[in-house]
Amino acid sequence: MNDEIEIIPMGDRFRGFLPVVIDMETGGFNKETDALLEIAAVILRMDEKGELSRHRTHTWHVAPFEGANLDPKSLEVNGIDINSPFRQEIATPEPKAIAEFFNTVRKEVKINKCSRAVLVGHNAHFDLGFLNAAAERVGNKRSPFHPFSTFDTVTLGAMAYGQTVLARIAREANIPWDTSQAHSAAYDAEKTADIFCKVLNNWQLMDASLNTFGVNSAS
Repeated sequence: MNDEIEIIPMGDRFRGFLPVVIDMETGGFNKETDALLEIAAVILRMDEKGELSRHRTHTWHVAPFEGANLDPKSLEVNGIDINSPFRQEIATPEPKAIAEFFNTVRKEVKINKCSRAVLVGHNAHFDLGFLNAAAERVGNKRSPFHPFSTFDTVTLGAMAYGQTVLARIAREANIPWDTSQAHSAAYDAEKTADIFCKVLNNWQLMDASLNTFGVNSAS
């Protein structure tokens, strides 16, 4: 599949922003001192009806930066074994991981005819904070993401389903949820993407129905 030829660009859908769904696993909650350990980025596509869906997931296992803090409680939650031989073999140094990640997103921004990306996440400012801190730490000034704006599924989940916890939103939305896979960056990012797409697609259908019956949804 040739993405550049066959996609329907999202340049006009979100005011020139390209939503990219991100989840990060970390060694704690302090973006300045705690390690960034995993990055997952879910690329979305839009069809001819304007509906969004998951297209592809990119992941990076990130080697902790020198002197990074690793909180045992955080590692217990996300299940990351820093000393695993397999992880040590595949982990990418942080500067390289950030550069590859940014290049991947930058390509999507271009082929979607957007001006920049916007981070979609669950508690999105946590992920954006770690991303911005990592970019600054490695001296990468070419972030394709808006520096402070985000789309957050906490808010969307509360609005659409009355829930704010990712697993509970998924269940209310009839999206399958496997607790044993939760807290890996790829799994959480894909579930966040499914929720984001479902809420926006349902809103578009509802908006179209209101307009069909002559109801102005903006009033």
